[in-house]
Amino acid sequence: MSRSQTQRRKRIVQTAAALAVRGGVEAMQMRSVAERAGVALGTLYRYFPSKMDLVVAVVTEEMDLLEGGIVRRPPTADTAAGRAVDVLLRATRGLMREPELADALVRSLIMAEVKIELDVRISDLVWRVATGNLEGAAGEDGTAVDRDSTDYVLVGSLTSVWIFELVEILKGRRDVDEVEHRLHTAAERLLASF
Repeated sequence: MSRSQTQRRKRIVQTAAALAVRGGVEAMQMRSVAERAGVALGTLYRYFPSKMDLVVAVVTEEMDLLEGGIVRRPPTADTAAGRAVDVLLRATRGLMREPELADALVRSLIMAEVKIELDVRISDLVWRVATGNLEGAAGEDGTAVDRDSTDYVLVGSLTSVWIFELVEILKGRRDVDEVEHRLHTAAERLLASF
């Protein structure tokens, strides 16, 4: 993308996020987003073919902020499990600021309404934090992460537990404190070999 296209895309995502903050995902009507971002409706659809694609872009922007925060202020727990839970709780709190967006994200993960790699991205982030390698998605020896390795699969399982717990929060069946306890329990068992 050219610089102007990148700026236009960013303006669209920021506009959608601002609308979502005021009125939830329902307020993110494509026509409203286009008008407020100062782009034609056709242009908006070229960047984001569906509303769910736009929701994912907004949530991805939140993920970028989470990763930046983790790099600036890494978890300080002594164990891999404690560090992993710290990341997942930060993500949970960030998503719960906008429950409608969190709901749309969880639905997209579960229903595969759009191609989304957010679960892989959060697993990669948890992997990097748990292994003490925040610099990149490489292993301790500088090689690429083996996503088929047993340890990575265990991190992915913890991420799956986290997604389920998000569903429980959104349904009103758990609060963040209960989820924190459950994540600690799962992480201690799943990441015991780290």
